[in-house]
Amino acid sequence: MSIRIHVPPGAPRVLAAAQLSNSVGDGAYYVASALYFTRVVGLSPTQIGLGLTVAWAIGSVAGVPLGALADRRGPRGTSVLLALATCAAVATFLFIRSFPLFLVATVGYAVAQCGLAAARQALLAGLVAPADRTGILAHLQSTLNAGLAVGAALGGLALRFDTAAAYRAVFAMDAAGFLLCALVLLRLPSVARTPAARASGEPRLAVLRDRPYAVITLLNAVLLLRMPLLSLAIPLWIVERTRAPGWLVSALFVLNTLAVMAYQVRMARGVTGPRTAVGAVRRSGLVMFVACAVFALSAAGLSPWAAAAVLVAGAVLQVIAEMQQSAGSWQIGFALAPAHQVGQYQGFFGTGVPLARTLGPLLLTWLLVVWGMPGWLLLGAVFLAASLAMGPAVRWAERAGAERPEAPPARASAAVTHPALRVGTAEKRDAAGCDR
Repeated sequence: MSIRIHVPPGAPRVLAAAQLSNSVGDGAYYVASALYFTRVVGLSPTQIGLGLTVAWAIGSVAGVPLGALADRRGPRGTSVLLALATCAAVATFLFIRSFPLFLVATVGYAVAQCGLAAARQALLAGLVAPADRTGILAHLQSTLNAGLAVGAALGGLALRFDTAAAYRAVFAMDAAGFLLCALVLLRLPSVARTPAARASGEPRLAVLRDRPYAVITLLNAVLLLRMPLLSLAIPLWIVERTRAPGWLVSALFVLNTLAVMAYQVRMARGVTGPRTAVGAVRRSGLVMFVACAVFALSAAGLSPWAAAAVLVAGAVLQVIAEMQQSAGSWQIGFALAPAHQVGQYQGFFGTGVPLARTLGPLLLTWLLVVWGMPGWLLLGAVFLAASLAMGPAVRWAERAGAERPEAPPARASAAVTHPALRVGTAEKRDAAGCDR
């Protein structure tokens, strides 16, 4: 299998460089952080879990106002500031020695990360033509996975040495990655910001009153339960319920990472509007239902190698569903957001990620490890129901959007100043043969 990461030139390539610069450090952080906090800082697993839960809950709420700030003040400057804030938050982990300080630093990290995600989405929306956004996001997702894979390998070295200095080197690298990310984002042009005036009667945080978009965000959060599925539930399932070898946990993670690197861009090419996006989400639900049934089969008293083969088949189906759901949700999240409020809408849409990370581990552990095979079938049915409900929800949001009053135009003086860094449909066609 040939894996090529080739991002179209201009703004997408700069955005990908920013993505890569911080994802390498994040990959190492994800691998080594738990042991650092327990062995070096001296926290208990319960304290770590509580701190992360509180932090991501606060971060998910903060994403909306920070996204709105990006709309009003400009997404490039806001992205740079939030990247620097994330750098500072990670750097503070080097010095904390108590749970209260850990909680403060983790909240700062989660708030900055959620705000940065929303601001970068608004920045992309201002630099990339609507028809090209899903394809560019697929490239960025591929770049993200490539960086995480490299970072995970570096984090593995820290685990190998298992010293305080090795773990601190991981955090220093992650902080440096976000600093580099901020510097790279400065290479992008400014993007038009939303004027202070709003449409008549429109609230400042309009997304909080947009019920159709809230339903879509909730459905997307349900579909995002696939995230803790691979990182937590499947490893526990393999160890507790099957006879498959333990090393398969790592192999399935590598399989997922390489598959997304190789095929996410191709999987997103057919998603060009709300209709095709709904179709992709619907197909992802069907495939995910089959994947859950296959995973359940692995506990049916099979030999170790037969169970391993079934788990690999399930993992292949799961990553196909993941790539379809990602492509469809990206398009839906952007297409239904008003052009002058992309930041706050993306901030709200992005709450599905911390929600899945917060509630998913407990829910999936209880459903799969405790219930066993029936739990897999119930989970598959939930995925399927959420994917099928996405179509009616999107049509409801489109009707509501057609009745929404228009906002005043953005200030011309704040428009993009470097047209060469924009990307349009013609550029995408030129890069169609290149794939992250």
